[in-house]
Amino acid sequence: MLSGGGTGGHIYPAVSIANELKLRYPDSKFLFVGSKDRMEMEKVPQAGYEIKGLWISGIQRKLTLDNLSFPFKLMSSLFNSWKLIRGFKPDVVIGTGGFASGPLLYMATKKGIPTLIQEQNSYPGITNKLLSKSVNKICTAFEGLERFFPKNKIVLTGNPIRQDLTESKVSKQEASTHFDLRAEKKTILVLGGSLGARAVNAQVSKILSWVKENNYQLIWQTGKLYIDDYKHLQEEMNYDGIKIQAFLNRMDMAYAMADVILTRSGAGTISELCVVGKPTIFVPSPNVAEDHQTFNAKALSSKDAAVLIPEKNMEEELIPSLEKILRDEELIKNLSENINKLALPNASKDIVNEVELLLK
Repeated sequence: MLSGGGTGGHIYPAVSIANELKLRYPDSKFLFVGSKDRMEMEKVPQAGYEIKGLWISGIQRKLTLDNLSFPFKLMSSLFNSWKLIRGFKPDVVIGTGGFASGPLLYMATKKGIPTLIQEQNSYPGITNKLLSKSVNKICTAFEGLERFFPKNKIVLTGNPIRQDLTESKVSKQEASTHFDLRAEKKTILVLGGSLGARAVNAQVSKILSWVKENNYQLIWQTGKLYIDDYKHLQEEMNYDGIKIQAFLNRMDMAYAMADVILTRSGAGTISELCVVGKPTIFVPSPNVAEDHQTFNAKALSSKDAAVLIPEKNMEEELIPSLEKILRDEELIKNLSENINKLALPNASKDIVNEVELLLK
């Protein structure tokens, strides 16, 4: 039984763990548990797994009507988790974060079923902090989580990442043909996520003239919410070195083309970029729980493995930071090597190894 949802960062690891388990135990049965009306209810069936929904959401940080219903949602979710566990009779229950994983994992521990949580971030959310006291094993992606979790339960495994990235052999020449760009020119890759990052996009729109004047190239993923705001700039710049897209379907090509990457610092993104091993500038989103993206980025910038720019400082710091990296081959080499040292490409296998130990 697996639970993870709310964002792709919780859903993808859960699916990846299930895929690895299925590979080793083809006759296994799987049941996912998510929050009704959240994206996991669509994404998990697309990945080929059954999912049941609980009536649960988080507590808002300000006084709202939603908070009044929270105790009822929690009681309902605990009762329905107990019913699902009793009906499915799982050998192990795995949580990767998100609202539904709280009640499900809690009830599983009460029934004495082996439990494992996978924490993607360097600063855990409240659900996993509470669950850590009762679950059997905690798989982490960052070092130093003894501050939050019992040390004897922690195993450093990393975050599951897309298999195509760990096995990618794409050359810059191939990537330049794919994007219709020049292989010999320095290229900046901007990742706004699948939906987009408003502040990052707004700032990138202001540096297009600088990109053109310096004969650099830019691949800019705006996210689907913002493509209509910026697509026209590609034509207006009258420069074929700027490519603006809503979404990049071939991330292996994009990473191969990039000399420097500008992105948010979600845990899944960081895990991918450690494997990719390219100089990276992180602009953490300030609008996430416990400001965890800043903690994620600091975990790398403190080891000279990336550059961190707070969102409010982008206007002053973005161009100087890009110039500093793009004009210094030694810095490019150091940033690439340092971020690559932090890669944990076998996370799915290592997490399932821990699941097997629990089953034994």
